[in-house]
Amino acid sequence: MKIRWVTEEKNKIEFELLGEDHTFCNVIRRELWEQDDLTLAAYRISHPLISDPLIVVETQKADAVKVLQSSIESLRKKNKALKESFSKAIK
Repeated sequence: MKIRWVTEEKNKIEFELLGEDHTFCNVIRRELWEQDDLTLAAYRISHPLISDPLIVVETQKADAVKVLQSSIESLRKKNKALKESFSKAIK
């Protein structure tokens, strides 16, 4: 997955996820909303066939990049737990 930074400020970041669609964007958006100090977590895809999703993360005081990193780490833990539960269930 490639990321193209559009805006990077302390409290606001905007980036494009090249080649992604609604599936991954919805997951990351929902996980971002679990973070403290968040004021905005949204994405848009201008045209589904030719546009890459633009994700916007905005916080009140926290570093927006750190909030994104925290969300990604949380998703990794949840995915690991799901994989382990699934592996146990099919044995």
